[in-house]
Amino acid sequence: MTGCYIIYSPKLDKFYVGVTQENVQIRLMKHNSHFYGKNKFTATTSDWDIFLFIPTNDFAHATRIEKKIKSMKSAKYIRNLKKFPELLDRVVRCT
Repeated sequence: MTGCYIIYSPKLDKFYVGVTQENVQIRLMKHNSHFYGKNKFTATTSDWDIFLFIPTNDFAHATRIEKKIKSMKSAKYIRNLKKFPELLDRVVRCT
């Protein structure tokens, strides 16, 4: 399923925002197994969990959502996306 995903590492207390066209559970497994390489940000730990998945109809829309979320540069903003559905709806509609 195509969409934008946010994963969270309790060990690092950090979020990672990405896009995928594959099953998000498979994508998570790849991050936790360092499939993308040892020098990538997600390779610093193996305790990533899915925090939020935003399904989209196409990859371009998922990429626009990813860029919007990353541009905010805020963990509080990411937490608020989950806490306040109207904020998430606004991001999805405006991108």
